[in-house]
Amino acid sequence: MIAIKAEHLTKIYKIYDKDIDRLKETFHPFHKRYSRDFYALNDISFEIKRGENVGLVGKNGAGKSTLLKIITGVLTPSGGKIEVNGRIASLLELGAGFNPEMTGVENIYMNGLLMGHTREIMDSKVDDIIAFADIGEFINQPVKTYSSGMFARLAFAVNAFVEPDILIVDEALSVGDAFFQSKCIDKMRSMIQGGVTVIFVSHDTFAVKNLCERAFLMKSGKILMDGSAKEVVETYRNMLIESRGEITEEQAQRQNNLLDNLRGGSDKNLVEEKISAENLARGKDIFIKNATYQRIGDKRAVFENVQLLNLNGELISEVIFGQEVILRMIVRFQKDIDCLGMGYHIRNSTGIDLIYTDSRFHDTKAIFDAKAGEIYIIDWKFKVELRQQELYDIACLISKPLDEELTIAEMCDFVPCAVQFNVVSPNAYLSLPGGYVHWHNDLTVRKINFN
Repeated sequence: MIAIKAEHLTKIYKIYDKDIDRLKETFHPFHKRYSRDFYALNDISFEIKRGENVGLVGKNGAGKSTLLKIITGVLTPSGGKIEVNGRIASLLELGAGFNPEMTGVENIYMNGLLMGHTREIMDSKVDDIIAFADIGEFINQPVKTYSSGMFARLAFAVNAFVEPDILIVDEALSVGDAFFQSKCIDKMRSMIQGGVTVIFVSHDTFAVKNLCERAFLMKSGKILMDGSAKEVVETYRNMLIESRGEITEEQAQRQNNLLDNLRGGSDKNLVEEKISAENLARGKDIFIKNATYQRIGDKRAVFENVQLLNLNGELISEVIFGQEVILRMIVRFQKDIDCLGMGYHIRNSTGIDLIYTDSRFHDTKAIFDAKAGEIYIIDWKFKVELRQQELYDIACLISKPLDEELTIAEMCDFVPCAVQFNVVSPNAYLSLPGGYVHWHNDLTVRKINFN
């Protein structure tokens, strides 16, 4: 059964350069136009089946929120038509649908009645809603006193427990803490399993991949792509990289700095360094392009390149389950630093950190008293025993510790997607039936005889 069906949906706003132009256009005797049309939505058509979970991704201004407001009836389309079958619960804006003068409990009952539930039904749900929102004594205070996080908690709890046919969430969860967001994702997943149609809008592409099976990529009021969430998110991610990834002259110069710094002289060791430098530059073009995505840090030290190598020193992107590999970081110092720590994360395709390690776990190994212009190579050797047929990202970081225990640090460079690789299995026996990581154990089996 179809939950939502849109046919040639269009939403046009008039844009005026000056406020007075609106008045001129209204009263002009010959209906002269002083405005231009802005297409927030431009001839959109799609169908969403009951029980589907669909993500919407796209830059700000792509038309996501406009589409959701038309689905929920907040806005009327300029053209086309929308058909919605079922009861809708939506989190479009914080505080929307709440009376600021009423308490949280009173708003729970009011929203339930608006959704068509009787007071008796809401009596049976109110305890679950209050427990899920978990805002303590504030539940009995006027919601005008709530923080944005409290609004998000109460709004999601109300909408999740009033048994909607369609749940729409538009970035409202981004203000909550990480635990609450995880709890909401779990609740939405259980609602999907119960047959609820969920439309989820978020700039957190990992959350979209984790929750949704299908996704729309929107741009300039159009649906640019409709497909599996994983494919759509990867396309969107590449769009972001391309839009941000124009290499400046400074970045282009840095690409050549590694080779230039090690060239020169006739000493045999320097000749060997030239060869080594060429090897260290392998894969740098891909690294530089990927590294522009959400990269942060003060750049006192930066990654020139990051490589994944086999034990023969060859660049690889496919790893056999159980294979030993080397993660090589090439780090250039832009300023003098007395101590630098380093580490990496391995993340699955939904962005969940599966592995994390840093120099604190290796006898506090770090780089000490480095000078501007110096280059260091950092090699991590480890065995890959991760679920096969999966794509993994390695995020790399270097930071200056601020205390003796290295628990507080200033980030010098953090690259969320420095290296990508997939894992293959040498035979069916080694395939992981569940979980992501094979965990080594000392296995002991004993039979006990009771005398």
